[in-house]
Amino acid sequence: MLTMILALVVSAAIDSTTLFIGDQTDLHLRATCEAGEQVQLPMLDKQLISGVEIVDRTIVDTTILSDGRVQYNQYLTLTSFEDSLFYIEPLPFVSGEDTVWSESLMLNVVQPFEIDSTDMAITDIKGIYKAPIWWWGILRWVLLSIAIAGVGVGGYYLITYLRRRTGNINETMTPIEPLRPADEVALEKLDIIREQKIWQTGQIKEYHTQLTDVVREYIARRFDVSSTEQTSDETLRAMRPLLNNQKELYEQLRKMLTLADLVKFAKWSATPDENELSLRSAYAFVKETTKSILEDGAEAPTV
Repeated sequence: MLTMILALVVSAAIDSTTLFIGDQTDLHLRATCEAGEQVQLPMLDKQLISGVEIVDRTIVDTTILSDGRVQYNQYLTLTSFEDSLFYIEPLPFVSGEDTVWSESLMLNVVQPFEIDSTDMAITDIKGIYKAPIWWWGILRWVLLSIAIAGVGVGGYYLITYLRRRTGNINETMTPIEPLRPADEVALEKLDIIREQKIWQTGQIKEYHTQLTDVVREYIARRFDVSSTEQTSDETLRAMRPLLNNQKELYEQLRKMLTLADLVKFAKWSATPDENELSLRSAYAFVKETTKSILEDGAEAPTV
């Protein structure tokens, strides 16, 4: 709206005369006068009127128009938080001793949505909220518990089964027979050598090798001498103190081992008598050493 007195023209206009609660709109103040005149725009505080607030304002801008006149402009940002139709009285513009009033304005502030007043009534306090039962979650935990329990029970029965099976295996296993006496084993092997008669077929080296192997094994078990890993000289040195009272028996052992070494390593051709003598010496050595130990009151070792 424009109001003019003499050469002073004033106006006050709102960009939007209807707005929602909390929204903003601009109030444009403008005054035009002759050059050299001074104009005081309306002096407004933080409120334009009761219920309408001024949240921002620009500085007064001065512009020289093409006809030489001067124009003053200022913008005020308005807002309101009340649902109402506001009447804004005319605003004063002062120039010297003269005051020019703008036209009155209307500002309509409305709710962005309709308020249901029935919801504002005082009501009883609502009861405790009961969350819905999540059956799938409960079922999942139940299934998980059953699975864990199943693993535990299955593991128990598996361990029990394995233990019983192991026990059954142990029960059905054929017990290991105790080692036979060293002399019994040696005499049995000597009987086999005698029955095979391999020296008569020309296998003299093999004959003496088998013969001395039986004797060495017997010595190892009977006297705990590592004769199977020793040379003949080493075995004889170990046996000398053990046969100290049986010089004839020791001599038979020495001759048998020496002849075997000659046949095996020196390609000695043993006579039939020497072959027979070695077998009889082996028999005699086993029987006499077993007899002497038993006579001393010691049980024949079965190592």
